[in-house]
This record gives sequence, structure tokens and C-alpha cells, in this order.
Amino acid sequence: MSDVLERFMRYVQVGSQSWESEETEGRTPSTPAQHEMARVLGEELRALGLADVAVDEHAYVTGTLPASAGAEDKPALLLCSHLDTAPDAPGDHVHPHVVHYEGGPLVAGVVDGQPVQTTTDQVPDLAGFAGQDIVCSDGTTLLGADDKAGVAEICALLARLVADPSLPHPTLRIAFVPDEEIGHGAALLDVDALGAACGYTVDGESLGEVNYECFSASAAEVVVRGVMVHPGSAKDVMVNAITVASEFQQLVPQAERPEHTEGLEGYFHPTGIEGTASQVRLGYIIRDFDAKGFAAREDELRRIGDFLNGRYGEDTVTVTIHEQYRNMAEMFAGKEYIVQRALDANREVGLDPRTVAVRGGTDGAQLTFRGLPCPNLATGGYNAHSVREFIPVASMEKTVDMLERLVAKFA
Repeated sequence: MSDVLERFMRYVQVGSQSWESEETEGRTPSTPAQHEMARVLGEELRALGLADVAVDEHAYVTGTLPASAGAEDKPALLLCSHLDTAPDAPGDHVHPHVVHYEGGPLVAGVVDGQPVQTTTDQVPDLAGFAGQDIVCSDGTTLLGADDKAGVAEICALLARLVADPSLPHPTLRIAFVPDEEIGHGAALLDVDALGAACGYTVDGESLGEVNYECFSASAAEVVVRGVMVHPGSAKDVMVNAITVASEFQQLVPQAERPEHTEGLEGYFHPTGIEGTASQVRLGYIIRDFDAKGFAAREDELRRIGDFLNGRYGEDTVTVTIHEQYRNMAEMFAGKEYIVQRALDANREVGLDPRTVAVRGGTDGAQLTFRGLPCPNLATGGYNAHSVREFIPVASMEKTVDMLERLVAKFA
């Protein structure tokens, strides 16, 4: 195995899903498993000889690789990935394996007699990987390439730089963060203590993509409080919270949901529902690239709540909106060189780079708005948040090569 593959196969077998619920609200990390992943990565960085390695009580892992000879006076550069995996599919007891792909459907495994597979219709890039080795799970869990591929690629880069001191690079600040998948991520990173002038997250998808434009994002909690009486005497008195919650969802614009949008189109996405006829909680996420459109979406949910309160009584519906991150493109005026160096590094390893507005968010969005501009780089993975997740081995290896060229540009 190449170094990056060996690391990746180990990391994905350490369970570290994040989880969002009332019980985990306000707790970082949201799950104890992330502490174990942080411990493993702290040991990895120490074994590589990094300085100032720290694993804190919130499962943040940081460390420093001193600059190569002659680059000691250059500004420090941050490399960041997240150590948690998504809660959208089973993520414990991952059994990764390498498939030598020869074309047609890529079969991760067989579950209940049915193949768990990806076709070239679903992922057109797959056809270009014929003849390559591809890592999949066994089809029962996530693979965890989002974002343990990024973690493995950064660690493999560090191992390469340590092994060959002639490779140029500035001081590298390394950060592996928890709970990115539930919108927390880099929130507790001390940007001033990092001391980096800029950085990159390694948390993207197909090779060559560079992201410096992303959704602005909010999470909304809608609480519906009913009025309960015996159903036998309910006429003109009962307000059933389930009925009102259903009306709320039906009033959210149906054409503006993820399954009906693409490109630069924003959306409303219902993410959870729980409750009884007495009280129901609905969870939504709101996404939009345009600042005015984003604000209008937040206001739309509030207006729906006001309308239903007018029908059923004041305080029947409460809408609470929490902003998660903003479109980092708003902050890159005058800092285009950071994106350009990433594009150039991709070209130098034979890739055809392009900037892509990512329909999601990264830790870099938070960091950029806190004064540390931080575009996102590809890992090479596909089908994130799914049991069909996969990543070609050659793509991980190519990413390490690209990162080597990139850090050299800052030296």
C-alpha cells in the first residue's frame, strides 16, 4: 500500500460520527467516539515529529511542522480537515476494501441479497476510473472518505516533507476538527493562536476542484405547540400540533427543496421531525449563494410561522434560526492569489483545475469570515454521506502530490 492508502484504511475503521439532537446540543464533540479519533490523530502527528501537538477537551487536534530551510520568514499556512463522519448513514464498524474496477457498476458489497452499487449514470466520472483500484465500504456503512481522505492526505504529505527536508514549505499549522458535519466544525479553533496568514481545507470531491464559493447556511428549529383536550370534546378547542406542523411543511415552497434544485439555486431542506399531538419539533436547513436570497429564505420561514399563529393563536408556532456560515466568496476580494496558487498546483500534477461553487459548506467558510481566508481542495471522493461512498486510490495519491506543490508555492 502507498502511505496515504495505508493511513486511510486505518482511519476509517475508527468510528467518529457526529450527531445532532437535543441531547447533544451545546456539547463539543457531539459524540464520545470523536475523542478516540482525535487521540489517534494526536499520536500520528507526534510520531511524525510535529511540534506543539495538542488534543484538547473538545477533540480538536493541532500541531506545527516547522518551515524548511530558507522559508522560516514566510507566513504560516494552515491545512485543515474534519475528523467526524456524517450521521446520514450507519458509520460504525466500517469495513473498507479495495475493488479493482474494470468498468460497469461499481459494487461495494451485497446487503440482503442486493448489490450496493454505483453506476456511471449516477456518477459519470466513474467510467474514467476503469483499470484503477477504488476503496469502498462493504455496503453496510459509510466509507468515511468525507473527510478521513483529507486527514490521510494531509498526514501523508507531512510524512513526505519530514522524510525529505529538501522539499520546500513554510511553517505548516495543522488542524483536525470535530462536528463539521453538523455545522460546528472549526468554531472553537483559536485563529489568533494558529498564526496562519491563510489556509486550505481538504474536504472536497472530484480532483481538480477548488471551492472558494459556497452556500450561506442557517439551521432552523420550528416548535409547534398544540392545545390538547379529550378528543370527544375537541370541537373548536383542540389544536393538534401534528396537523399544524404538516401545514407548516406544506407551506414551505415545494419547488425549492434539494431534490428540485441545482447549480446556484438555494433551497429549504427539512431534516427532522419528532413529537406528539401536543408538541412537534421540525428541523430545517436553509441554503443560498446570494446574500439577499438567503435573508429572504430566513424571512419566509418566519412569515409561515406568523401566518399559522394568526390562524391558530399566538405562540402556536415558534421559529428559531441559527446562522451556521456564510458564502466565503464575499471575503476573497484582493486575496485571489490564494485560489490561483491552488489552481496552479493542480495543473503542475497534470490535472485540469476549475473553481466550483460548492453546494455545501466547509470549515473554511467559518475560518474565512474570522479573518483566515481558506478555500477548499478536493480529496477525490464521491457519494459522500452514503453507503455507496467511494474513492480511487490514485486520486488520494495525486492529491498528496498536489499538496506538495501547493505548500512549496508558499515557501
